[in-house]
Amino acid sequence: MAKNDGQIVIKKYANRRLYNTGTSTYVTLDDLAEMVKKGEEFTVQDAKSGEDITHSVLTQIIFEQESKTGNTLLPISFLRQLIGYYGDQMQMVVPSFLEHSMRAFTEQQTQMREQMNRAFGETPLGKNLQLPMQMVEEQVRRNTEMFQQAMQMFSPFMKPPAKETRKAEAKDIDELKEQLRAMQSKLDSL
Repeated sequence: MAKNDGQIVIKKYANRRLYNTGTSTYVTLDDLAEMVKKGEEFTVQDAKSGEDITHSVLTQIIFEQESKTGNTLLPISFLRQLIGYYGDQMQMVVPSFLEHSMRAFTEQQTQMREQMNRAFGETPLGKNLQLPMQMVEEQVRRNTEMFQQAMQMFSPFMKPPAKETRKAEAKDIDELKEQLRAMQSKLDSL
């Protein structure tokens, strides 16, 4: 595979086509999303200028994923806060904070999966999912609190979340609970 410093190079042409120089094939944004999920490192370069446009292509993938599935990962309140930081003096801190938060979330997710595997390994498959549900709810609550505390630390004059934001967060948690209940029903039917 043709790589640039250990990374696959994707060339984007003026006709918006993406060419994977590692496999010598044209790829789509969905293909790139799969590569990301598999942990494959790549850079995207403008074919004519050689400019690194990886950031804009990854942002485009997020946009398409958000609009395609209807299952958004980025709540409106988060997007509003994020937009509010553009041009703000805290703009320089936000990327490293978000990167650290996502790394911590990934580590916690791994731990949660291990706990779920232990819980299911010790009990019959059809048993109640109450304990795993509580673990997920607790993790969501801790992550939300951590993010809010960090944002208040960076901006001490920021107002606490509005009632609408709290209602939206409660709705998100309720939706998560409902998804877990549906999962429990499916497991019970097995």
